[in-house]
Amino acid sequence: MPPNGLPALLEASDTAFWRITLPHSAAAVPMARALIRTALADIGPTADSDTAELLTAELVANAVEHTSPDVPIELVVALLPTGCQIEVHDGDPGPPGDLSTPVPGHTPDPWQEHGRGLLLIRTLSADCGHRTTEQGKAVWFTLSAR
Repeated sequence: MPPNGLPALLEASDTAFWRITLPHSAAAVPMARALIRTALADIGPTADSDTAELLTAELVANAVEHTSPDVPIELVVALLPTGCQIEVHDGDPGPPGDLSTPVPGHTPDPWQEHGRGLLLIRTLSADCGHRTTEQGKAVWFTLSAR
C-alpha cells in the first residue's frame, strides 16, 4: 500500500482503477470520500471532485444503513478518458430504489428524511444504475470529465 494508506492504483490500458473494502460502519463514508478525493487529484483534471465525493457518500451511507454487515462494502473507482465511474458493492441483491428517470408528475418531497440521495445521484450524474453481482449488487454512477 502506498504511504498515504490508500490502495495502489491498478492500470489497464487507458483506465485506472481503485478498489477498497470499507468497514460496515459510519467510518466508511469519510474513508470513501478520501479515496475519491485522492483518486481524482492523482490523475489530474477529470470529473468534479466535490460532486463525486457527495454522490459516493450517499451510496456508501445507503449501503451501511440498508445492508447486512455480514458482507463487506466495496468501493470501486474507474477513471476513464471521458470522466469516472464509481461503484459501491454490497451484499443485498435487491434494487437500491428508483435510480431511473423520475415518474412524470411526481415531485419528491425535499423535506422527507429518506430518498434524497438517489434523487441527487439521478440529477447530478451523467448516468447511474445497478446490477446484480455474485455477492449482492453494485450501484454505480458516472460523471463526465470537466
